[in-house]
Amino acid sequence: MVTSRSALSREEIVTRLQEILGTDQVETEAQALREASVDRFKKYTSVHGIFDGPIPSAIAYARSTADVSAILAFADENLVNVVPRTGRTATEGGLETIVEDSIVLDGSRMDAILDIDPVDMMVTAQCGVPLQLLEDTLRAQGLTTGHSPQSKPLAQMGGLVATRSIGQFSTLYGGIEDMVIGLEAVLPDGEVVRIKNVPRRAAGPDIRHIMIGNEGALAVITEVTVKVFTYQPENNRFLGYLVDSLPAGVAGLREIIVAGYRPSVARAYSEEDAAQHFSHFADGKAVVVVVAEGPKGVADATAAGVEEIFASIPHEKVDPALIENWFDNLNWGQDKIDAEKREMLEKARLGYTTEVSIDWSGVEELFESVMRRARTEFPRAADLRMLGAHSSHSYQTGTNLYFVYDYDIACEPREEITEYHEPLNAIVVEEALRLGGSMVHHHGIGKYRTPWTHEEHGSAYRLLRTLKDGLDPRGIMNRGTIYPLDDVATPEAEMATRA
Repeated sequence: MVTSRSALSREEIVTRLQEILGTDQVETEAQALREASVDRFKKYTSVHGIFDGPIPSAIAYARSTADVSAILAFADENLVNVVPRTGRTATEGGLETIVEDSIVLDGSRMDAILDIDPVDMMVTAQCGVPLQLLEDTLRAQGLTTGHSPQSKPLAQMGGLVATRSIGQFSTLYGGIEDMVIGLEAVLPDGEVVRIKNVPRRAAGPDIRHIMIGNEGALAVITEVTVKVFTYQPENNRFLGYLVDSLPAGVAGLREIIVAGYRPSVARAYSEEDAAQHFSHFADGKAVVVVVAEGPKGVADATAAGVEEIFASIPHEKVDPALIENWFDNLNWGQDKIDAEKREMLEKARLGYTTEVSIDWSGVEELFESVMRRARTEFPRAADLRMLGAHSSHSYQTGTNLYFVYDYDIACEPREEITEYHEPLNAIVVEEALRLGGSMVHHHGIGKYRTPWTHEEHGSAYRLLRTLKDGLDPRGIMNRGTIYPLDDVATPEAEMATRA
């Protein structure tokens, strides 16, 4: 728990928020506040009703950019910690309220699709627009964002941009950072800034990226404009292969990417991970999945190129209909979350993930070193039901590895994180950094990967710290997210805070 620096009491914070927004936009119901104190990082403790706090003072529901500006100006003036959120699908503790009497600033009621432009191929939406709604609206007009994270049924646009999200079709469309054209954001003192929509510019550093991925530690994103593409699902081509190992599958992915092909989906699953997704045909093998899409000529040529590459790789071919069925059931919504909660309660069983990125040359060593350490150094290795990995996002220079681990829980619910998740997460992160990779590919740093923030960035950390000191000198934005709690601000920022 971190003590609040504000001179205001909890009751005074609530009263002031009600004066700013009205009582219907300020939530103080006890259970809602408890649930707002965590994100999915603490899904096992929360499903058991354990919320160790600190519990936020209120959830402030903004309906406009002006509301967000007023809330932040109030918080900045009174040194009240603010945790921004939309969608609530974060997994790394970024939404956890670790400061007493924090305000949870919720943008989900800012849910208007503001403009769809089929000529300039862009769409503008407020931060609380659900991605699923946006996609459904666009597809009815023959368009798509190309962004499809597994959380698509629940995710909202502001949170996707703030966490530097990536979608399952990223090999073709890119991550959210490749899609964002412009945006509106509110700085901690309440100032509204807008980055205009242009195809490209060379007017200094690309300032979009100050906001994209800031995880609510620098500002609140209130509106985004992203590219749209022609939606042509009728041209999709589905390919699948059984190979001997994950490294063999990733080697095949590398050949596809460096040859210049860009399928929307290009994945390789280890034998263990494949068994839980493709049990009806994996038969103890690693699995490679490829989906080609776009104009018919492009999709056909991509599929033909992939087939040519795999002709020289030992494999067994998978019926395309099986891959298409898998493709149609990629995402998880509330129904799958509810099923996961039931399993946690009934069987004391849980699955977690840690995703990192690595150059092509480091894939095999990273995979093997993590598997070895988890099986030999993790004190509760006997409780592991499954340990595996897959590659799901690839680039000219490398790929990601998405480690997955399921385990039976043989401890008190409150101890699950420290006994299981944190040690396994640490092994993956440590090995990725040791081999020169990144400690996180797309879930964000949150509050639980901050022990490695300095190692991740090295000498470039000064740039990150300067952004915090300049934009949030009084330190009210989502304390402990991205920036370690014990991080010391510059003297100039400290003086600004005291002023």
